[in-house]
Amino acid sequence: MHQKINSSIKNEKITKKLSRIGIGSRRMLEKWIQDGRVSINGEVVFNPAIRVDENAKIKFDGVKVPDKETSRLWKFYKPKGSLSSNKDLKGRNLIFDFLPKNLPRVISVGRLDYNTEGLILLTNDGELARKLEMPSSGFSRSYRVRVHGKVEKSKLDILKHGIKINKINYKSINACLERQNKTNAWVNISLKEGKNREIRKVMEFFGWEVSRLIRVEFGPFKIGKLKEKEIQEIERPSFSDLL
Repeated sequence: MHQKINSSIKNEKITKKLSRIGIGSRRMLEKWIQDGRVSINGEVVFNPAIRVDENAKIKFDGVKVPDKETSRLWKFYKPKGSLSSNKDLKGRNLIFDFLPKNLPRVISVGRLDYNTEGLILLTNDGELARKLEMPSSGFSRSYRVRVHGKVEKSKLDILKHGIKINKINYKSINACLERQNKTNAWVNISLKEGKNREIRKVMEFFGWEVSRLIRVEFGPFKIGKLKEKEIQEIERPSFSDLL
């Protein structure tokens, strides 16, 4: 569909602007724009590549989008048995179901799978979320893992050099034994890559079934004393260099 948008709208991509405000991630916004949910100066647009200036009047689902908010960041203890997505066709719990009602619209950073618990970062700034997740950030993710079985240090040492499982190459993983009990053990793991279900697949490759998986650190941010479903805002100086 041909769109005639004022030529003065040229400073910033609409997806980037809306992402900065916290409407959603750029990928989500591309789809929403193509679905006709965004209008500029009273005209519905379908092209995610359109650029806008600071004077553009933008609406999302018919509601005027707010001016740029101050970038904020929170840490949240995601409970096991919940998803870090915005919706689920199966009706399962979402992390957003547990957030305070007065919290602004936020985007999750660093997703965890349904049965993994622990640290999730939340922000109202889509650009900040993108920077936190980019590999170029160099941020590592740290986990405590409980497994069934007897853990051998020699096998953990192999992971430092990376490992190939079912034709999938996994990069260097730092793993050390925290403690061994009769039937299970706790292992501390730190990695940067984070492929889908990476820790579970690696542990199962060695014959150790994962019974609990907790993320405790994401880059410089630590879960600290947060308890399940608790949320805590992170002070701005801790992430201002990313803005």
